[in-house]
Amino acid sequence: MSVVTNTTTIGAINAPSRRNTELMMMVFAIAISVFAYANVGLALDGKLPSGMFGYGAGLILLGGVAHLVVRKFAPYADPLLLPLATLLNGLGLVLIWRLDQSERLIQRAEFLYGSYSPDAPKQLLYSAIGVAFFVAVLMVLKDHRILQRYTYISMAAALVLLILPIFFPAVNGAKIWISLGPFSIQPGEFAKILIAIFFSGYLMVKRDALALASRRFMGLYLPRGRDLGPIITIWALSILILVFETDLGTSLLFFGLFVIMLYVATERTSWIVFGLLMSAAGAVGVASFEKHVQARVNAWQDPFSCFTTNDACEQIGQSLMSFGSGGTLGTGLGQGHSDLIMFAANADFIFSTVGEELGLAGMMAVLLIYGLIIERGIRTALAARDPFGKLLAIGLSGAFAIQVFVVAGGVMGLIPLSGMTMPFLAYGGSSVLANWALIGILIRISDTARRPAPAPAPSTDAEMTQVVRP
Repeated sequence: MSVVTNTTTIGAINAPSRRNTELMMMVFAIAISVFAYANVGLALDGKLPSGMFGYGAGLILLGGVAHLVVRKFAPYADPLLLPLATLLNGLGLVLIWRLDQSERLIQRAEFLYGSYSPDAPKQLLYSAIGVAFFVAVLMVLKDHRILQRYTYISMAAALVLLILPIFFPAVNGAKIWISLGPFSIQPGEFAKILIAIFFSGYLMVKRDALALASRRFMGLYLPRGRDLGPIITIWALSILILVFETDLGTSLLFFGLFVIMLYVATERTSWIVFGLLMSAAGAVGVASFEKHVQARVNAWQDPFSCFTTNDACEQIGQSLMSFGSGGTLGTGLGQGHSDLIMFAANADFIFSTVGEELGLAGMMAVLLIYGLIIERGIRTALAARDPFGKLLAIGLSGAFAIQVFVVAGGVMGLIPLSGMTMPFLAYGGSSVLANWALIGILIRISDTARRPAPAPAPSTDAEMTQVVRP
């Protein structure tokens, strides 16, 4: 008697997509933002704001479109990145609208410009365009490894973006803007993504050479002299940016991003030490002769000494008083006085509004949201299967982390002011567009990393086994 037994190959077990988890978190993020909007209206006028339903509908539309695109084009992506970015963007819109209601800001704008135009509607438009950027990234970029082909093109484009502001007038002492008629662009926000792409492609090829050490000094492995070329070049470029554009923030972001990615690629602590020493030396050197940088350093050292002579000092002084008046739980949304910071209240210093009206608890909650985005980016880097994806994810997360630290540290008096904007929270189209694109690339890498491997092709030898029994 013979029995024929068919044996089949077991395919890969489908990993959960977690899209329903993302949807629930999106609902939660939008609900928090709408509740905050209502809270501001009740605090200012004692009634719900008239635009609350329009704001809620707009946020639901943007979040819903983004979620559906992720569900369609990146079904295995990290489920937290999109809700966290949506929450920050929604809270930023609420804070900007809250500052738009300030009589002091309205009167100042009418005195200086003859009219007043609220910024919240424009920020909502920028957010819609930012979500469109996010959608375009996911639909066009099918595989993040395609970006590796444009390693040197990305660097050339980044240098062009960083150099262009030199030929335009300075704004508040720094040349970081490109003005095109009524529109203005901050190219450094987009340059950080291009720089991360270049560093990822370059270090993936050169990391073995950069990891070599020639000698050991005080417990550190010193890199070979010929391998110091890249870090010397990047250091010189960051110093030139600081000198010609007086832009401390972009300079720190540019150089810090390279040092972080260099350390991750080579695992050499010596690169971190060299980077910190060279960064400190360059900043001190430039601050010794550049007046705009000197003013910010002086304001950082003594923020209450020059209220009548230095705008930077006045701003940081008002910012520190905002944090102090907020205390532990804050004064409540809509009940603070951070509008006294004036024109930078909804940009560089919007974090001061968070500290005053939400207090230390709310400020730590916002920083925790930023920290979660960075953690999910690093988690994506660990899960990525290719070295380029690992370096790109860590580079984008590092750029995001440096920007948050530089801005928050500046307004809290930990470091000199940088002039950069708080991602998603602050007013500014360039920042919103660039950071939504950054989140889109991280989601694409995450989808590739979490996507289950395809089932192996069935073996013809194992399709059928014949068992013969007497």
